Amino acid sequence: MSAFEPQPQTLLDVIIVGAGLSGIGAAVRLQQECPDKSFTLLEARDAIGGTWDLFRYPGIRSDSDMYTLSYDFKPWTNDKAIADGADIRTYINDTADQYQVRQHIRLGHRVIKADWSSEQACWTVEVAHTDSDGSPKTSTLHGRFLYLCSGYYSYEEAYRPDFPEEDSFKGRIVHPQFWPEDLDYRNQQVVVIGSGATAITLIPAMAKEAAHVTMLQRSPTYVVNRPLRDKLALAMQRIMPAKAAHSLTRWKHILLGIFYYRLAKRRPQMMKKRLVQMAAAELGPEVDTRHFTPDYNPWDQRICVAPDGDLFKDIRQGRASVVTEHIERFTADGIQLKNGDILPADLIVIATGLKLNMLGDIQMQVDGQPINPADTMAYKGMMLSGVPNCAMAFGYVNSSWTLKADLTAGYVCRLLRYLDEQKLAVAIPERDPDVAEEPFLSFTSGYVQRASKVLPKQGDRVPWQVYQNYLQDRKIMRNSPIDDGVLRFDPAPGKAPARADAGGGSA
Repeated sequence: MSAFEPQPQTLLDVIIVGAGLSGIGAAVRLQQECPDKSFTLLEARDAIGGTWDLFRYPGIRSDSDMYTLSYDFKPWTNDKAIADGADIRTYINDTADQYQVRQHIRLGHRVIKADWSSEQACWTVEVAHTDSDGSPKTSTLHGRFLYLCSGYYSYEEAYRPDFPEEDSFKGRIVHPQFWPEDLDYRNQQVVVIGSGATAITLIPAMAKEAAHVTMLQRSPTYVVNRPLRDKLALAMQRIMPAKAAHSLTRWKHILLGIFYYRLAKRRPQMMKKRLVQMAAAELGPEVDTRHFTPDYNPWDQRICVAPDGDLFKDIRQGRASVVTEHIERFTADGIQLKNGDILPADLIVIATGLKLNMLGDIQMQVDGQPINPADTMAYKGMMLSGVPNCAMAFGYVNSSWTLKADLTAGYVCRLLRYLDEQKLAVAIPERDPDVAEEPFLSFTSGYVQRASKVLPKQGDRVPWQVYQNYLQDRKIMRNSPIDDGVLRFDPAPGKAPARADAGGGSA
């Protein structure tokens, strides 16, 4: 990308932050549904792709099907339903090129501050980047609407607990979020601490070359075998136009996902019994199923996926094993457990999860007052009470992220068109004190509980509820009136900077 040369008094219609799946999808929607809008897309890293460019650990892949994780406007034609990180990264890059989004992207541009001015009805955004000669520089942009597509976790900091006597370990300790390029684990004894999606992904990949991989977990997780390839989808691709096949397959996965989620919530004990039975059948009689029998109900935390049963196969054939126990301390040659057992290790991988954040760690203010997301309530799961002209992409925890992100992008375009039609400039969700607060996410996962102090609240009624249901959200986001009595609208003041044209996305 060329050096960023801002024009401080130019007013962009939309500033998108983040060039991952959500940000690229938002930019495509904006061009399709609001072609007259000027915009730029700011990405802090030096490449697009978000999660799928950041994570480079062995086996990195999706943990949901690609027919729903991909965009509805660009069919997923790879033969894998559960895709490798590199394939997803290629898909995102191909989308940016095919839909001419790349020309609007400014790489290496980190948004550090965003201030809303009611007097000017615009956001002033402070951006850190490097000049053409490589020297650090800070620039300022103005935008009518701020669209945050920067994800839900910190790229710079992972959740990393300290363990007793770590310094005594003679081997190497790594975290998957910061995987070293020079790491050689061939023929080594590896212990992976954790039992979430990252651990479930890592272990089969590492077991191909390591001497042995042990998954050390404090408590079990539900893990299910899911086909790596969707035979019905591949058959439809052979006989139908790509978009039709993609749409039908996408709806199949959406409806099946909703069905099984509802079944788990309505009959949790039946679902729990079935999931444990399925794991037992995969593992065989030699493996204790207590390692795959959580003490919580299905979908109180996310269910992990083993494509074609890869994890189960490695455990069954002795390349990997599972230990459920607490850590007493690290030793020179491994980990001592609370029960006195020693796990030998040459390499320890601490796959203990993410550090959640909100608003991309941007310092945000409204008329000089700092915004603390935890003090706000989420409107339709995408705007924050009291924060004007700002939306955030926050996907589902029980389904593919992109499904909700795409609905959000469509709603933002509806809102922008409504403001133009009514000759208005500002939309602000106004909180009703009679609406009771509830947690933004109902999950019991550790990363969600740790983030309770940074996440906004949801309410006990429409439009403040966060449904985790695509069909309900689709109806609300696409069909409900924009003027619903909750959004407050204001006209444009007379002191805003000059507006950029739609071709002025680079500011």
